Amino acid sequence: MKTRQLFGMGGVLLALLLLLAPAISRAETPSIDMPGLVLQGIPFSVTLNVERESGEPELPLWLEHAGRRHALTFTGGEAVVEGLLSNTDNAELTLIDDSGTVLAEVNSPAIPAWLSVVPALLAIVLALVFRQVILALFLAICAGGWLSYGMAGNKALVSVLDSVNVHVLTAASDSEHMSIVLFCLLIGGMVGIISRNGGTVGIANHITRFVRGRRSAQTTTGLLGTAIFFDDYANALIVGNTMRNITDRLRISREKLAYIVDSTAAPVSAILLVTTWIGFQVGLIDEALGQVDGFEGSAYGVFLSAISYSFYPILALLFVFMISLSGRDFGPMLKAEIRAVQQQQDADDALTDREAIAEEASIDAKPGIPHRALNAIIPMTVLVLTTLGGIWYTGMEELGHPAQYSLRDVFGNGDSFTAMMWGSLLSTLVALIMTQAQRLLSMDEAAHYWFEGVKSMLLPITILMMAWALSSVNESLHTSDYLVSVLSDSLTPELIPVSVFLLSAFTAFATGSSWGVMGIMMPLVVPLAWAVLQHHGLAGNPEFMHLFYASVAAVLAGAVWGDHCSPLAETTLLAAMASGCGLVEHVRTQLPYALFVGVIATLFGIVPVAYGLPWWLGIAICALAMALGLRVLGKRAEDSPGAQAVPAVAATTAVDITG
Repeated sequence: MKTRQLFGMGGVLLALLLLLAPAISRAETPSIDMPGLVLQGIPFSVTLNVERESGEPELPLWLEHAGRRHALTFTGGEAVVEGLLSNTDNAELTLIDDSGTVLAEVNSPAIPAWLSVVPALLAIVLALVFRQVILALFLAICAGGWLSYGMAGNKALVSVLDSVNVHVLTAASDSEHMSIVLFCLLIGGMVGIISRNGGTVGIANHITRFVRGRRSAQTTTGLLGTAIFFDDYANALIVGNTMRNITDRLRISREKLAYIVDSTAAPVSAILLVTTWIGFQVGLIDEALGQVDGFEGSAYGVFLSAISYSFYPILALLFVFMISLSGRDFGPMLKAEIRAVQQQQDADDALTDREAIAEEASIDAKPGIPHRALNAIIPMTVLVLTTLGGIWYTGMEELGHPAQYSLRDVFGNGDSFTAMMWGSLLSTLVALIMTQAQRLLSMDEAAHYWFEGVKSMLLPITILMMAWALSSVNESLHTSDYLVSVLSDSLTPELIPVSVFLLSAFTAFATGSSWGVMGIMMPLVVPLAWAVLQHHGLAGNPEFMHLFYASVAAVLAGAVWGDHCSPLAETTLLAAMASGCGLVEHVRTQLPYALFVGVIATLFGIVPVAYGLPWWLGIAICALAMALGLRVLGKRAEDSPGAQAVPAVAATTAVDITG
């Protein structure tokens, strides 16, 4: 009997302990959430969580940091403290109550702020010097991982091991990243099928009816890139894969093709009115305008007004057609064009080919079958229309009441990643069905060459993964916070646009993410520009509102400029991949052109317009400066000594369009 009572009392006590345990743990374990790494001299914020029992008195709590106490105000058991600084090797925080009892302690390593840009710059320098992109990215990731541990000596080996199982795995776990990977794999498979079934040869023969030489081929590529405006990723992959065979036959270098593809991808998507970029940009502007007092206008209205001041995207597109129509080049691009015309390859090219962004399988058309252009045109049309329709459909689903919104709103809110996967899958199925219906390939052959096409994507996808991993490292190092702090000092109103443009460009160059730069800079620039105008009594004055719009445009334009110059940027990788060009060669040849346009946009566009020059006159002056510069610096590859006559490919092969 006593034993039963003892067990009964024990059971009751155990049940009480189980019921009370959560309350005890909540009351006794307050927590402090702070960054895993702190940059010296750069403000950071922490979140404190303290849960009390109901009825427990609300005693005051304090956060002690760097010898100072900060009074805490809790909202729902949570308090946020911003603007903390650390100038030592460790940032130590202590949570104490009114009696001085320590409730929680935490510390994070602190490093000099300038070190946060070292991994990104290391990757860029190593890639350009040694032309080994994967090795450069790997070493940069390892260096960034070691910095994130506060450069602790015992973490050097751990940072190397973390390069794959932490940073690359984190990049691979992102759903949007995997959407791009699947899109690339399916596109590669489709290209493998339509290459083997004669479709790409057919479409090349068809397009060459209208191409009379090197200049018209480059111009056609630029026009095609402008026509596929709705998404920069889809633009790069479609245009590069479509025009590669044609430009090869006309002895146009892969570097030139990659440049045209890259310079008609992001610039077009950034400034046209119905693209996948619009919703992102307008959303950022709208969020930033919520921090502005006294501004009357909509976020979309600000975006439309800012397009006129987006000098770099506009001038980059214009320069593509100047280059194409004039036939002139300069710098490394001229050398690449001369080699293409002379049909030569030097030792540097051989080195580059070992790590080309697209590992070309050189899938030729099957001998003895007709070369029907429709076998490529229809799958690619399905790809474009399905992607476009998918963006529209997902935009309608997101808004819920499409009748109340314009087409721009619908496209701006669409899910481009889902739409691209739909388009690539359907286009692959259409290519397969058409091939089987015409009995051009057996099922085994179709499957084999689909995998050959997929295989060609493995190297660029590996580089993409590592670039994303480095971006994750940059985020943990707060690289963007440091770069933004460079311009934290007070500015005169006229200097805001050019300062924002240069900072956005450098941040995009170092991080390789134009969207990331816009996401960071826009919420800061919009309130800053308005506050500076208010401080000088210019806010709301129509004569000076161009400074506000130019500052908003400078974020977008600077992000695109830095994106074009960086080997870490996704569109740079995709443009090189689709064009079959080495990544380092693409960056090395495109960089002088991007710098040329960017410097002219700064000196003759952004700065003069900030001081009152009309925007349209600024664009006209910039265009004239680019034309004069190209006239002075540029030469035609065909005029070089030893240049061979380019074969006239137009109308050399009969094209079976109807099948």
